[in-house]
Amino acid sequence: MAQQRQRQRTRSRDDDAPIIPILARKVREVEQKAQKGKLGPTNRQKFQVIALLMREERARVKADSEITDAARAELLKRLDGIAQILAKTAARDTSLIQLLEPDASISTVAQRFRRDWLLESGAELSPDELIITREAEPVVPQLSENQVVPRSVKSRQLANPFLAPDFSKAVAPVVPVRRLANWELLGPLFKAFEQGSGGQAATMELPEAPKVDRLAPRGLELMKHQARFIESARNGHRTFLLADEPGLGKTAQSVLAASVSNAYPLLAVVPNVVKMNWAREVERWTPHRRATVIHGDGDTLDAFADVVVVNYDVLDRHMAWLSTLGFRGMVVDEAHFIKNLQSQRSRNVLALADRIRRATPGGDPLLLALTGTPLINDVDDFRAIWQFLGWIEGDKPSPELLGKLEETGLTPAEPGFYAEARRTVIDLGIVRRRKVDVAADLPAKRIADLPVELDDELGRSVRAAERELGNRLASRFRALVEARHLRIGDLDEDTRDQFIRAVASAELEESKSAKSGENVFTMVRRIGQAKAGLAADYAAQLARSVGKVVFFAKHIDVMDQAEAAFASRELRTVSLRGDQTALQRQAAIDAFNKDPEVHVAVCSLTAAGVGVNLQAASNVVLAELSWTAAEQTQAIDRVHRIGQEEPVTAWRIIAAHTIDARIAELIDSKQGLAARALDGQDVEPGSADSVQLDALQHLLRQALDGAL
Repeated sequence: MAQQRQRQRTRSRDDDAPIIPILARKVREVEQKAQKGKLGPTNRQKFQVIALLMREERARVKADSEITDAARAELLKRLDGIAQILAKTAARDTSLIQLLEPDASISTVAQRFRRDWLLESGAELSPDELIITREAEPVVPQLSENQVVPRSVKSRQLANPFLAPDFSKAVAPVVPVRRLANWELLGPLFKAFEQGSGGQAATMELPEAPKVDRLAPRGLELMKHQARFIESARNGHRTFLLADEPGLGKTAQSVLAASVSNAYPLLAVVPNVVKMNWAREVERWTPHRRATVIHGDGDTLDAFADVVVVNYDVLDRHMAWLSTLGFRGMVVDEAHFIKNLQSQRSRNVLALADRIRRATPGGDPLLLALTGTPLINDVDDFRAIWQFLGWIEGDKPSPELLGKLEETGLTPAEPGFYAEARRTVIDLGIVRRRKVDVAADLPAKRIADLPVELDDELGRSVRAAERELGNRLASRFRALVEARHLRIGDLDEDTRDQFIRAVASAELEESKSAKSGENVFTMVRRIGQAKAGLAADYAAQLARSVGKVVFFAKHIDVMDQAEAAFASRELRTVSLRGDQTALQRQAAIDAFNKDPEVHVAVCSLTAAGVGVNLQAASNVVLAELSWTAAEQTQAIDRVHRIGQEEPVTAWRIIAAHTIDARIAELIDSKQGLAARALDGQDVEPGSADSVQLDALQHLLRQALDGAL
């Protein structure tokens, strides 16, 4: 009898809230998966639906006047138990917290779970609740299991836990959709670009450049095409597909567009090979702003910086916190990397952009997609970029774009629609300039340094070798001082410099005849090997963007590594090496200059630096640095010669925080010597020592100062 009364009490309690036992069972299932580290996309959706239904049920129980106070207290206690399990589960995987935010998107899978569980509980649903809507929804990425929250991010969140609301943005007028209400429009929009428009360039109307450049820091000057783009951002335009060819300063334009738009903090998602250059360009063009680069788990991150730079490869492990910093702008560099909407890389980028778009005070963030090749295989490659910029939502135009198309008064059934539609999309923010279009703005030849971070095992060995060599030099320096019965602290500056030069000179002479061991020559070779993959990656991007590229390296193994990388990307190459016959060399040169299927010439700095004409290209990648300024100049002049119709850009790949950076400075100083002696330019005279000797002196000074 007592057992029967107990069953009746249980049944009566569940009758008051039949959804609760279902939620209790489901939350235990999710908890068990989380404990085993197997919380996949399905269980993440279940977690979200449990939280939503728990909130709804709590509100219903509190408002239901037919429930007794004792029953209400019991039901709320059971709901609190479910809430505690949800909290414990979220503590195991902090990325779940974003699913609980009021503006979190509800996928069709989550809608289906909610409907099925409510039907199981016996609830009567309205026709609207029974229908699973398939409207375009924000892409929800599958977060990696190794989510991290750097310490500085936690400090930033504690310092500013709430973002101030901004209600200043005026509500955009709603344009009634009549003509286009039943049309599928994305296909015709793509077709409009596929057909072209009588040679009309795909560039929006840009304002004229200001007569006085008030943006560039001292010592720098904006080119006219750069200033016009920045002026458009200053005038209030907020979404851009900046498709300028490489070498036209897209990074600088983006940095200054963020400055004039006050789009801080700014998030820049970039390829690994350019992330160090991004930080440098921020500090170069906006010296009053700070940039920070996310490496690995973000241990060195400065979460209070104005610009956060992250590369695609580590983005997935930082998704849980990136949307919490209140970014007011986002740049996606080499935006064609996200063209595959099904890739995790694309889903991460689009999810972040959607969150930033909805969370930015005023609702109008600065969004920039940078790529010289927005279209690679198909006009459909536009899809992901347009979605990032908010121009389309899934398979439909955004309300803004739809309204502008409606204003044309045309439908896809009318021939005039396609030219008007193309112009309408371009006006949303497409900017495309080629080198030949702005040749008057550009110097005939320029050298652009691209610092890269060596963060793999080979990079660590390079830094270890530098420390070893520096310490060896420092030991020899101390021995020399002691042999003279002197003390280091008593040396005047001139004597110290003499001793440093003497030690470096002795080391250099020994290195020239050394058969093994670490020395300045083996170290530079190791740096070249460590940079090879990154340099080839950047050259491949250039080849895809602007056509033919000349790739210079000093060592054969670096050339071999680069050629293998190009082959893996299905880029045809020719090779110019020292062991070729005259006929082989000329055949390679002719193939590069005349065969449109040949993309890259991989050249030896010493073997192909003179007597070679490669002017089919206007971009040169210097994967390794030469020991002489003349050798570098000769290499670049294989492209920059009479008959070249485009400005030439040489991209020097430089290993940041290594002796490589110092060698680049020394080479430039030797260029200054030639400019002073031969061209009559007023430049500071540099050292008369060789680059190798100067580099060794630099290493020794760092070791003595404790900088290594």
